[in-house]
Amino acid sequence: MPPLLLQIIGAVAEFERAIIKERQREGIRAAQKSGKQMGRAKALTPVQVEEIKARVAKGETKKGLAQEYGISRQTLYAALVP
Repeated sequence: MPPLLLQIIGAVAEFERAIIKERQREGIRAAQKSGKQMGRAKALTPVQVEEIKARVAKGETKKGLAQEYGISRQTLYAALVP
C-alpha cells in the first residue's frame, strides 16, 4: 500500500474515534443530568462504616469484620480512613 493511502486511512480512523469519544461524553452528561449514578456501587453503606468503626474501637479484629461483611480487608481499611 502506498504511504499516502495509509495516512488517509489513519486520519479517518482518528476522526472516527474522536466522534465516538464525543458521543460517549454526551451520553455520560445526559445520564448524569437524569440522575444516574456512574461507576460501581459502594461496598458498604455509611451506617455499616459507622458500625465497623465502633466495633474496631472496641477491639474486634479487622479480619473478622471483613469476613462478616463480605468485603476485603483493603476495602475495610479504606472505609476506616477519613
